[in-house]
Amino acid sequence: MSKAVIVIPARYGSSRLPGKPLLDIVGKPMIQHVYERALQVAGVAEVWVATDDQRVEKAVQAFGGKAIMTRNDHESGTDRLVEVMHKVEADIYINLQGDEPMIRPRM
Repeated sequence: MSKAVIVIPARYGSSRLPGKPLLDIVGKPMIQHVYERALQVAGVAEVWVATDDQRVEKAVQAFGGKAIMTRNDHESGTDRLVEVMHKVEADIYINLQGDEPMIRPRM
């Protein structure tokens, strides 16, 4: 059976809304809402938040999630996902944007 992993790129330094992953939505940071929805996807072995900011990493770890630090020179979330592909073994990688807290967990 194939191993599927969801990677959630989360950048703190957004030019339009700095700190967006940690934006409080009903008492939880946005990234936690996205992470919890990702955990509901059937057939996914692991969920990782890929970030270049220790504040995001610490927030993810605080709610029991998995975070992986990436370089800070990526131009896109997809570039961040490619870096994670070299660090986390899987057959299938799913790129889930970190600013979609209402995404439905069906595939």
